[in-house]
Amino acid sequence: MSELAVPKPEPEAKQASLWKDAFHTMRRRPDVIIALVILLFVFAMAAFPALFTDKSPTRCIGREARQRPDTWFRGEHPLGTDAFGCDFAATIVHGTRPTIVLALTVIVLAVLIGLVLGMLAGYYGGWLDAVISRMLDVFIVVPLLLGAILLLSLFRGRGSSGNVIETVAPAAIALTIFGWMEFCRYVRAATIETKNLDYVVAARCLGAKDRRIMFRHILPNAIIPVTAVVPTTIGAIIVTESALAVLGIGVQPPATSWGVLLSNGTQWAGGGYIYLFGLPLLLLVLTVFAFATFGDALRDALDPKLR
Repeated sequence: MSELAVPKPEPEAKQASLWKDAFHTMRRRPDVIIALVILLFVFAMAAFPALFTDKSPTRCIGREARQRPDTWFRGEHPLGTDAFGCDFAATIVHGTRPTIVLALTVIVLAVLIGLVLGMLAGYYGGWLDAVISRMLDVFIVVPLLLGAILLLSLFRGRGSSGNVIETVAPAAIALTIFGWMEFCRYVRAATIETKNLDYVVAARCLGAKDRRIMFRHILPNAIIPVTAVVPTTIGAIIVTESALAVLGIGVQPPATSWGVLLSNGTQWAGGGYIYLFGLPLLLLVLTVFAFATFGDALRDALDPKLR
């Protein structure tokens, strides 16, 4: 009697994780590739300014003030000089770091506050949810720019040191105070939806503590909708910082940021020196476009309804 051939079990297909699947989806989009190139360029300027210029933004020669950019961007000052005779390329490059540091500081603090408050409100509910929800209602009716203007008006006329942290601290605090609400709403909703799922209930029945359940089981699901809006929010923060600087209550001179350059450039753009305003504006628009494009693509890739 011949033995029956026992079929070998087929290897289990590896289930691609949500993040890996999103990465494969995004890397096939040309607009995402262009956005990543722009962002890498901007972050490289912020982290390694010496790669882009060997001049100091504080070395200014009055007799060389307002030299227009060279036709082929060559010579001693390829992007011209500003109203004080400082090399404009060096000013733009070194002004990138405060802008990026401010945006990243605000987004990290706002996400942390939103995660903690959102998970506490969604998981425990009751009076804690009521208190946090009322806080959310109060802050969410105040637009980010208006709230920052009201708060930073208290610091009007302050000076600025050369330390980048001290330079961006007042604006970062103001923008964080009025920028955490959206993340809190997303996390609260995701927590309420997740806390009653079977695997969370099973973990609770096995004696897992609340902290472990929140950070080990609920947080991975709650972080997905937050991640999708982070890039777009960073772009909004950069625009808001520029608006605050134009109003004279953002990053304060002698420190430099893109907003400060725009503020200074508006004084000379009408006199024919459009490059003092146009070049920082172009860099700002490209960066915000890159963050918005990457954020939209990430949101589409992480949304199961669109996959």
